Amino acid sequence: MRPTSSSRAALKVALDGAAEAGAQVDLLDLRQLNLPMYDPSSDEVPGSVTRLVESVYAADGMIWSSPLYQGSISGSFKNALDWLILLSDREPAYLTDKVVGLISVAGGTQGLQAINTMEFIVRALRGWAVPLVVPIPQSWQAFEDSGRPANPQIEEPLKTLGGEVVRVTRRLAQKEITDPGAACADAAKRLAGVVSAQPSGS
Repeated sequence: MRPTSSSRAALKVALDGAAEAGAQVDLLDLRQLNLPMYDPSSDEVPGSVTRLVESVYAADGMIWSSPLYQGSISGSFKNALDWLILLSDREPAYLTDKVVGLISVAGGTQGLQAINTMEFIVRALRGWAVPLVVPIPQSWQAFEDSGRPANPQIEEPLKTLGGEVVRVTRRLAQKEITDPGAACADAAKRLAGVVSAQPSGS
């Protein structure tokens, strides 16, 4: 929710990679959406919630980015995901056959807890997560004041993740693949090659 959010900065770089791969992208900024807390006892659906839900339903693929707070995703992001219950009666429901790339940023050295939480949620919503993800530790030094990555070791995996989400999503939409899990695993291997190719200690 900070104006200089590192999770938003990371997401923008990944979306640049998706755009370079040919996707039309739309960044849903929770700070701007200002979603109310999900209340299952209320039938009121504000305009900000409608934009979120309809954008998610229309998307072929997505990239999620969350900071690590207290060993999990941020409360504002979890609240946004709770609103996706409104997709339960759509056809197909929830995130069926949507490919999702996952990013987390952490002030310390651990970031996988947020990734793990998001992966469980993707699975519960019937989507497919690209399995090799991009956790960014020590986010306070990972991005410049402008929001750009401080070095290629951060930028390249993020852009590659965006491109892989597009590649797998496109193949799934064109029915070139019948096993989304295997396609996501192949995307993980490709991303692993980019990460391992980066020079160590730089």
